[in-house]
Amino acid sequence: MNSPRRLARSIGLLFLLTILTGIFAQGFVSERLIDFSDAAATANNILTHRGLYQLGFSFYLIEMACQIATAALWYVLLRPVNRSIALTAAFIELAGCVVKIGARVFYLAPLFVLGAGGTSALHGFSAEQLPAIALILLKVNDYGAATALAFFGFSTPLNGYLIFRSKFLPRWLGILSMIAGLGWLTFLYPPLGYHTFPFIALLGLIGAAATIFWLLVFGVDEEKWKTQAAI
Repeated sequence: MNSPRRLARSIGLLFLLTILTGIFAQGFVSERLIDFSDAAATANNILTHRGLYQLGFSFYLIEMACQIATAALWYVLLRPVNRSIALTAAFIELAGCVVKIGARVFYLAPLFVLGAGGTSALHGFSAEQLPAIALILLKVNDYGAATALAFFGFSTPLNGYLIFRSKFLPRWLGILSMIAGLGWLTFLYPPLGYHTFPFIALLGLIGAAATIFWLLVFGVDEEKWKTQAAI
């Protein structure tokens, strides 16, 4: 990608795919099938809608692939501002993605516990105990994803700071990113993060939507990017 504007639009597209696949997997699959207050109902939902449940896992993986690619391209776009900070942000975001991908293994594990398509792998447990075990695994998946958000609470403000300091993107985009990113730091203490999640998620979506719109429609000022890259 020799053109900084094309690079910026690629980031916007990948960022959009990250948001959309995450919303589908979480909002239209997990929220529909998983009830953390009812293990039996959750187990029944998973077994009844096995195909949809597995599709949710696929979308979670696509989400992570897009986010990793986005982190790498943000580094390329923002390194003219400060290479060290851009690299630090990229590595922290990558660490969060690794944590989140690891957590998604626990999302898939209930299929084996509940014996979808065959007998359960846990022969020593009763049929009544298996849904409870499956729900525990799903809670581990949920808390793992929350842990990843805490990592993003460090990487997103760093990128926001670089956007603010850049001469090729509007400063207000950097401010939005810093504010939204700091919200994810509430997950350093998960009870606080879960309690404030609706408000934090709204801030994150506003910042993401503004960034995606700007990158896709306007891109970056190429001359200013090249000038800053040459310094």
